[in-house]
Amino acid sequence: MSVETGSPAALAVHDGVGPLTGLLVADLSRVLAGPYATQIMADLGATVVKVEAPSGDETRGWRPPERDGVSTYYLGINRNKRDVVLDFRDADDRADAAELCRRADVVIENFRPGGLARFGLDYDSVAATNPGVVYASISGFGSAEGATLPGYDLVVQAASGLMSLTGDPDGQAYRSGVSVFDIMSGLQSVIGVLAALRHRDATGEGQHVEVNLLSTALAAMANHSSTFVAAGSVPFRMGNAHPSLFPYEPLPCGEGELVVVAANDPQFRKLATALGRPELADDERFATTPLRNRNREALRPLLLEPLSTDTAEGWFDRLTAAGVPCGPINTIDGGVALAERLGLDPVVQVGEGEDAVPMIRNAIRFSATPAQYSTPAPALGADSDQVRAWLRDGRPDPGPDPAQQGEDA
Repeated sequence: MSVETGSPAALAVHDGVGPLTGLLVADLSRVLAGPYATQIMADLGATVVKVEAPSGDETRGWRPPERDGVSTYYLGINRNKRDVVLDFRDADDRADAAELCRRADVVIENFRPGGLARFGLDYDSVAATNPGVVYASISGFGSAEGATLPGYDLVVQAASGLMSLTGDPDGQAYRSGVSVFDIMSGLQSVIGVLAALRHRDATGEGQHVEVNLLSTALAAMANHSSTFVAAGSVPFRMGNAHPSLFPYEPLPCGEGELVVVAANDPQFRKLATALGRPELADDERFATTPLRNRNREALRPLLLEPLSTDTAEGWFDRLTAAGVPCGPINTIDGGVALAERLGLDPVVQVGEGEDAVPMIRNAIRFSATPAQYSTPAPALGADSDQVRAWLRDGRPDPGPDPAQQGEDA
């Protein structure tokens, strides 16, 4: 704990011990990036208190799809948390929020930069009473000139350049089917928080961790970003093709398509042999990765001919047995089924009995302190009475009323 007042043990939802057990996280975030980050920490044992305005997190209303009247969007990113409703325009509620932040090891918020200052819940205000706090702020475009811009994943996909890389070369630019930069910003936030906690362990000092979707996007586009900044070349969309590798894309078979990868010369030799065309690996046009990339249009029909003799499913089994990376183009149900087939146990029951909700497993595996799945995403204000009582034991008097409640990022 950052401060001595108030152990999180009374609020913990786990019976076991996880790698983050003992940490108290004040979750002042909403929608996706922040809640995704705090769910990861909650899975790993942290006590997470989700703070919602009286209107609730918007994702509660993002339905259908739903399960028993609850948005599956909300369910998917809010398990293992306590929930308290606090209206920052109310002096008592604002004081409760300040006390929660004073006791917390970690605060995660995604209000627009500066939006929490009027309530005394910004980093400087919280650090004044809790100098060891790790305070993570997630925004769309940072806290400088982009501070006033609302952060939506789709906007960042467009503005960052990702959409220029997605879709057919001569067709319309497309967004990713997943809010990739919200998810990645959540992951970056967890990385930043854990690094800052490591620093605090060594020095006793907390700090402000800032993550924004645009910076996350530019970093996540890795090789494409470096193509521009290091070589001065602007990459553009190539459909499903890869700019530096071939084959590395879906290829049509006798029935269906199969993603086939030959990312190095040994893999290509295995592919050529499995297709019954071992001589292709020694062809001077295709012997190395740069040559295959340069001569892809000559190589493509030589691969499609043998692939046409069997189905995608048949080639998946044959190429996998030969050690060639490949995969079917599944729908989500097929992806879950494949994970089950491979022994990954992708679905877990969160909670117990009739109230248990099937969810996707945390992606991290630990040999000694596994992720835990104690409670489904809480109802709005489900723990308000308990959390308020806990916070008001020794809480300072509330301050003056603000003019209005702030807006989130």
